[in-house]
Amino acid sequence: MQAMAVVATLAWVALSGVARPAAAPQTPQRQPTPQRNIDDVDVQVLPVRGNIYMLVGAGGNVTLQIGRDGVLVVDSGSGPKSDAIVAAIRRLTDRPIRWIVNTHYHSDHTGGNRTVSKAGRSIPQVAIGAGRLFTDADDVANIVAHENVLKRMTTQTGEGASAANENRPVATFFGDEEELFFNGEPILLIHQPSAHTDGDVLVFFRRSDIVAAGDIFVTHSYPVIDIAAGGTFGGYLDALNNVIHITIPEEKQEGGTYVIPGHGRLSDEADVVDVRDMVTIVRDRIQSMIARGMTLDQVKAARPTLDYDDRYRASGGTWTPDMFVEAAYRTLSPTAVKAGS
Repeated sequence: MQAMAVVATLAWVALSGVARPAAAPQTPQRQPTPQRNIDDVDVQVLPVRGNIYMLVGAGGNVTLQIGRDGVLVVDSGSGPKSDAIVAAIRRLTDRPIRWIVNTHYHSDHTGGNRTVSKAGRSIPQVAIGAGRLFTDADDVANIVAHENVLKRMTTQTGEGASAANENRPVATFFGDEEELFFNGEPILLIHQPSAHTDGDVLVFFRRSDIVAAGDIFVTHSYPVIDIAAGGTFGGYLDALNNVIHITIPEEKQEGGTYVIPGHGRLSDEADVVDVRDMVTIVRDRIQSMIARGMTLDQVKAARPTLDYDDRYRASGGTWTPDMFVEAAYRTLSPTAVKAGS
């Protein structure tokens, strides 16, 4: 692994020219593909393993667990696709939707909360955590998340504030982990502090051997670090390593534990390792530049992600390599964070 990192770093040095004092070479920028309107995208159902399904095309990916007790939903996609999400669930089962688990607060993962919840039915006097009981008088599916998700959605102002308030969770936990037992399966909700946001949760279906990672892991772009919501580069890297700790490959580093990303294709441990290694190498490059006193503009000009841009630059998205580099610089450099430079 160390040899691979050295080779990658040497390749980057050769490409970027950062070892020389001259300015980094200018290369033509690929024009982004126009982003497709989410309203025009169909919600597709992908069977993952056993009674676990992945819904694609709903904004953020949606995970379903279906069984004797009903339906558990991980994330509810965007608001405009909420009716399509309910329709997709109903094509698979007529059992009641009992739970919605939110991996974080962003609207492309929580925008369908209210609609999907109203299509379901709660379980009276459900226990979660240390004896905390709750019921829902509206008889809708219970929405559970880390308490920071509720805080972010409750305090949101401006555009989208009213929608966030309608979609907020009704049950929260504040520790490192929370446990559910549903459809005969243990389910762990594992908080990942200061990663993509400060309220990220990995949802581990222990018997099915599947992790719903939310935006802790994506395959369609560079990782998004929401600094304003408590995200940090180092915390994101820690979270990726936690996913790798949970996952176990089958043969030749393929298969085994499946990972459902917040956006992108169904993955396994090897895919997460690829992203983790990229993030680690980029971190090391930027930390080296910070140690040499380089400013944010100088770091951007050196293009520390150059050899990864063709793979991780989002096609038609708004999260650019420069934004990824800036998030890394601002959260890896305490001086930069304090100065706001």
